[in-house]
Amino acid sequence: MTTAAVIPLPGTPVGQSRVHPSHAAMTQLLDTSPMHPFHYRLWALSTGGTLLSGVSMFLLGAALPLLAPAFDLKAYQLGLIGALLMVGTVVGGMLGGHLADRFGRKPIMLLDMLLLVAAAVGSAFAEHWDLLLVMQLLVGVGIGMDYPVGSSYLAEYMPQGRRGHMLAASISIQSAGMLVAGGFALALLAQAHSGDATWRWLFASEALLALPYLVIRLRLPESVRWYISRGRNADAARVLAKLFPEQAHALQEHAQRLGSHIHNVSKLTTHQHGDLRALFTRAYRRRTLLVTLPWFFMDIATYGVGLFTVVLLASLHPVAATVSLIGHDLLATRNSIQVDIFLLLGSLASIWAVPRFGRIHMQLTGFVGMALGMGLLVFSTLGHASTPDYALLIFLGFVLYNLFMTVGPNATTFILPTEMYPTQVRATGAGFAAASSKVGATLGVFLLPVLKNSLGVTATLAFIVLVSLLGLISTWAFRVRGRGRTLEQHHRGDLP
Repeated sequence: MTTAAVIPLPGTPVGQSRVHPSHAAMTQLLDTSPMHPFHYRLWALSTGGTLLSGVSMFLLGAALPLLAPAFDLKAYQLGLIGALLMVGTVVGGMLGGHLADRFGRKPIMLLDMLLLVAAAVGSAFAEHWDLLLVMQLLVGVGIGMDYPVGSSYLAEYMPQGRRGHMLAASISIQSAGMLVAGGFALALLAQAHSGDATWRWLFASEALLALPYLVIRLRLPESVRWYISRGRNADAARVLAKLFPEQAHALQEHAQRLGSHIHNVSKLTTHQHGDLRALFTRAYRRRTLLVTLPWFFMDIATYGVGLFTVVLLASLHPVAATVSLIGHDLLATRNSIQVDIFLLLGSLASIWAVPRFGRIHMQLTGFVGMALGMGLLVFSTLGHASTPDYALLIFLGFVLYNLFMTVGPNATTFILPTEMYPTQVRATGAGFAAASSKVGATLGVFLLPVLKNSLGVTATLAFIVLVSLLGLISTWAFRVRGRGRTLEQHHRGDLP
């Protein structure tokens, strides 16, 4: 076997990461490729976790009012169901990221969808509250596992010039998932009767949406970057040859030269790869704080507001006492869909804005807009419900919050972890960031209803203003600007 020279990565101090020229040729092929149909196919299949995150959040929010009489549940028990869904995503994020770095992206992308289908079916057939808790926990695990794996997989395949667009488009599917779930909920609630099993069909619809992802993902290729990070260069060359057949001969030669040489462009030593402690080394500590703290604060607000938008809107805009339970739920679901349309509009805008203005800029701008939106809602609660502008202020506040959240932090907090870490710990880092965010989501889902019941709606909204400002401050304090760089160039010595 011919051994090629190993050259330093440009901008990298001597003694840090080095790259084999054949590895550089392989990654350059991925980074400089024009968009092909297979890029869009990989994108569509990697979005399962984000789509089903939006679906599960909305459907559980619609099901909660129906679960209370079905199982004779108190307010804290309803909060616990939502909290356990979020706890599951914490466990899933940590587990899925680590397993994906160790065993590959594709096996975990299949495993998490299998778990999600089974847990959604189990939720639909649950006969007892405690079984429903377990099933919702497992739904959360499946969603949590897919977040870091799907985002890492997508980042590792997309061309450098389109990576930001496609990752922003991926997280926008969460908003689309909420609207899809809203359609299911409206159709089911419109046919519902008091005491029937509509809530079971709400949970079953999650399985119907997850099953196609499980089946079609069987044909996905493994990540080329994961292959070369493990020294499996012949496997990487075979995948690339299928995607770029005109390069098949050159790729075979690259694989022969490389043998089992490992592709490493990180600031880590070899023994640190795959270790969670690598995220807290001096080289990556600042980046870990950047990708965890703002996402943590954003999800305290966002998941609490998202899961309980139905409840909050009902509290802010009361309806007649003679309306039935299902009527209340149906009306609140329609209101939620109207607000969630602006989630999708903001997400679509992020596909253009995040690559155009940069991740950090849009994250800062988004947190400012979130605080302003919630501030408007705080102001609206200080007036009287009979004033003409009351309903308008409520609507504008939710619209402003959702629009800025989705055009900024909702997209950027998803993108940044895939770029801040090398391939060997990319999914681990993305999983830890996602898990940290879902700790915030769990707090938001559990605490916001309690806060609303004990201190009122105004205090709840003021709390969301506070955490939005904390997201702004933490983004500014730990910012890392790597705009326009490839995944490998993010680990040059000129970036903190």
